[in-house]
Amino acid sequence: MSTFEHETHVTAGFAEVWDFHSRISGLTGLTPDWVNMRVEAIRGPEGEPAPELMGSDPGTLTTGCEIDVVVQPFGIGPQQAWTSRIVEREEREGAAVFRDEMTAGPFDRWVHSHYFYANNGGTRVRDRIEYRLPGGDLGRLAGPFAVVGFEPMFRYRHRETERRLGRP
Repeated sequence: MSTFEHETHVTAGFAEVWDFHSRISGLTGLTPDWVNMRVEAIRGPEGEPAPELMGSDPGTLTTGCEIDVVVQPFGIGPQQAWTSRIVEREEREGAAVFRDEMTAGPFDRWVHSHYFYANNGGTRVRDRIEYRLPGGDLGRLAGPFAVVGFEPMFRYRHRETERRLGRP
């Protein structure tokens, strides 16, 4: 399995950054327009529809929630359906993590771990992706080259976190 990591420091406080990233509005707000992402549905931990998580003041995505999105990067090719499940969510003094796994979508495997650490009055944000491209051996060989797409996406996510939440 291939991995990709990206880390940055945000001048906003830990609680604010953690809260923002824990909501569907964080996902939609941090996804670049060129991804052309649309949230189709959110289900709660028991599989029940959870429209309150998509409202104007959405609640927190908790362990067990599932999110269905459709993406069409650069508007090219067919739309791709993607379902992620929040499989872990833990917060302790000055540190937090949540992890989502793709349960249906374009990758053979996708696990995204989101780490947050209080750091010098700000927050260190770290993303770690463990993934396997489709295509068997050919996908395995191409795996390291996926960073060409991941790097701009996560640079954008981290810059946008700072722009929205950072101190002037």
